[in-house]
Amino acid sequence: MIEAINRQKTFRIDLDKFEGLLGRLVKHYRLKKPELVLAFVDNKAIQKLNRDFRKKDAPTDVLSFPYRENGPDGKYYLGDIIISVPKAFDQARELGHGLDRELAYLTIHGFLHLLGYEHSEGHAQEEKKIRRLMFKG
Repeated sequence: MIEAINRQKTFRIDLDKFEGLLGRLVKHYRLKKPELVLAFVDNKAIQKLNRDFRKKDAPTDVLSFPYRENGPDGKYYLGDIIISVPKAFDQARELGHGLDRELAYLTIHGFLHLLGYEHSEGHAQEEKKIRRLMFKG
């Protein structure tokens, strides 16, 4: 099951749109019905996660928590993606595009981390390829 949840109150987000994007990514990578959560949060929430799990006491744009294993219920748990919407908004403004586009980019970036991609040339090339596929240009 793919689930997108909104845990922040400042920005309106079309959760169905992001569940659809994740569904297309799952299909592209031929994953069989993974359990996957995408959570949209505020800076305070992501800063706490970043501090607790990465020892960096500052907000960041996206965090990925990969599991990539079967649970006792037999379901395949891919992992969780957490995105700071205020951070994404600031980045979108700096880059001159809309919030939805930035959130989609961060969703793809986080998803690739769930698959095991790390920050490297290979990750960057895969991310560009997937953006072209998902956005047709």
